[in-house]
Amino acid sequence: MLSKERRAQLLEKYPSISDLEKKAHKRMPFVSWEYLQSGTGDEDAVPRNREALRAITFTPRFVRGTIQPQFATEILGQSFSVPFGVAPVGLTGLMWPKAECILAEMAKQYDLPYCLSTVATQTPETVGPLVGNRGWFQLYPPKDPEMRDSILNRAQEAGFHTLVITADVPVPSRRERTTRAGMRTPPKITPQFVWQALTHPSWTVQTLQNGLPRLKTVAHYIESKSMKDVTNFIRFDFRGDLDWDYIQACRAVWKGPVLLKGILHPADAQMAVDAGLDGIVVSNHGGRQFDGVVPAIQALPAIVEQIEGKVPIVYDSGVRSGLDILRALALGADFVLLGRAYLYGVAALELEGASLATEILKEDMRNNMIQLGVESIEQLRELIPLSIKVQV
Repeated sequence: MLSKERRAQLLEKYPSISDLEKKAHKRMPFVSWEYLQSGTGDEDAVPRNREALRAITFTPRFVRGTIQPQFATEILGQSFSVPFGVAPVGLTGLMWPKAECILAEMAKQYDLPYCLSTVATQTPETVGPLVGNRGWFQLYPPKDPEMRDSILNRAQEAGFHTLVITADVPVPSRRERTTRAGMRTPPKITPQFVWQALTHPSWTVQTLQNGLPRLKTVAHYIESKSMKDVTNFIRFDFRGDLDWDYIQACRAVWKGPVLLKGILHPADAQMAVDAGLDGIVVSNHGGRQFDGVVPAIQALPAIVEQIEGKVPIVYDSGVRSGLDILRALALGADFVLLGRAYLYGVAALELEGASLATEILKEDMRNNMIQLGVESIEQLRELIPLSIKVQV
C-alpha cells in the first residue's frame, strides 16, 4: 500500500486514470496496447459505453454541513473497503508481465476483490495465495464436464470465494484491430515485433524473465504446450451453447456464491434469479464482443427494476473514474468492476500503478460525493433526476 508521502507524489504527477493510460501507452508494445484498447467491428461499442456513462448527471444538494463519505460495502457475504474491484481480463500478462500477481497483491492490500479469468496468464494456484479471500474466479465454460469441475475445484482449493460464469461470449469476437496490429498466437517474430521489443525495454526484460504469456490454467489440460494449440483448444472446446443445466452443474461443484456475467436483458436477469444464482453482472464485455450492443449502463435501470433487490447486481463496462462508479451505483448497481483502468495502472507503474489507480478512484468518489452533498449510496440515488432514469 502506498505511503502517505508517496501517494501525494504520485497523485500530483498522475491525478487521473487517463494520466495512467498515457503512461501505459508509452510503456506497452503496440500489439499489447491494441489488444487492451480494442473492441470489435467498427469499434463503436467501446466509446458508446463511455458516452452513455458521461450522459448521466446529478442534482447536487448544498448547505448540508460536514460531509464524510462512507465507502465500506458488504456483498455476497464479504465486506470490502470500497464498492468496486478488479474485473477479469484475459491474456493479462500480454499487457504487462505478471499483471495478475500485481493486481492480486494490490487487491489484498486495499481490501477489494480481484477476479481472475480462466484465460489469464497465471493460474489460480499462483494467484490465490496472493489475493487471499478477496479472490473471485471467472469461468469461461469448457465443454468437457470433467475439465470444468477440475478448474472449479482448483480455484476453490486455491482460496477463491466467488464464481463468475461468463455468458456473453457465445463465440469469440473477431477483434479486427488486434489482427491488423499483428496479434498472433504464438507471437510471430517480425521486424516490427523486434523493434517494439527493443523500444519497450521494461516490458521486454520482464517478459524474458517470466516467459512469453501463456494461458497456463487451460494449458494444464492439453498435451501440447504451444500457445497456438492452447488458443485453438479454447476456441473449439469451450462452450458457446451455455444453458441453465450447465450453470446448475457449476453450482453443484462451487461451494460459494455464483454470479452470471454478461446480463443485459431483464428477462435473462429474472431467469438467473429463478435459477437460484446469487447475483448477476450487468456487462457488455467492455464493448469487445458485439459492436451493436446496447451500452451496459443503459441496460442497468430496467434490470434493477426487474430484480427488485432479490440478488446483488454488479456493474461492469466503460468505467474509468470514481464519478463513473457513482453513476452506476446511483442507477442501482450494488458493486462495480473495472478492467482497463487497472491495467493502465499496472502497465504504467506496476504495483505502485495498481495501488495508485485505487487511490485515484477513492479520491474521485470522495470528492464527488462531497460535491453532491451525500455520505452514502442511498443518499446518492436520490439525486439522479427522474428524467435521467427514464432516458437511460
